[in-house]
Amino acid sequence: MSSEFLTTWFLPGVWVTVQVTVYAAALGAAISFGIGLARGSRYWIVRFVAGIYFEVFRGMSALVLMFWMFFALPLLGWQLVPMWAGVSALGLTYGAYGSEVVRGSLAGVAPAQREAGIALNFSRWQRLRLIELPQAWPEMVPPFNNLLIELLKGTALVSVITVADMTFAGNLLRLGTNETTPVYTLLLVLYFVLAFVITRGMRLLERRAKAGVGQRPAKTPGVTRRLGTRGESLQAGSRSAGGVR
Repeated sequence: MSSEFLTTWFLPGVWVTVQVTVYAAALGAAISFGIGLARGSRYWIVRFVAGIYFEVFRGMSALVLMFWMFFALPLLGWQLVPMWAGVSALGLTYGAYGSEVVRGSLAGVAPAQREAGIALNFSRWQRLRLIELPQAWPEMVPPFNNLLIELLKGTALVSVITVADMTFAGNLLRLGTNETTPVYTLLLVLYFVLAFVITRGMRLLERRAKAGVGQRPAKTPGVTRRLGTRGESLQAGSRSAGGVR
């Protein structure tokens, strides 16, 4: 594995993977909130159209949709460069998944909170912005974390339409050197590192989101167990002291 190949193909391939992930995540987030909010609309036609989008793109294969956008769409007069065909396919697919996260999290807000907004004469947009979204957002972050990691791993699909991501670079290196095990091991490690970075960032975002609505972060089992043992000891000591008195 030469240093020239690493600097010419592999490191740029890592950067392309990061770019595809960021662009597809941005498109997916916009679709998630747009479709998720539309599925809770009071107008049946809006709910109907959003529901059709959700069912159609949730049931599609991201790879086949990517092939369709890259190979079939030009026959209809639309030509997309490989990277944007991949980004569009991933964003549309994972946006459908994310819309269910948004819809479910908003539906989980206590009805009393909405009733309080109505009692305060808030408009629908004010209730959504000031009451519902701030309370639903902490519940959205963990599922979005999982979707973002799945999206990162799904970016490997863009290599089949000649996008020079790190999987594409790894395949070139394997064909040139026949070093199958080292190349794919390196790819696994790189995907793990990127996923780990995403997870740590989303955990930080989750803690800040919970702090914003006055929730405490969940304690780890070890910490809870130690605190519980200490609490039991203190309670036993206080009972003993009471018995002495």
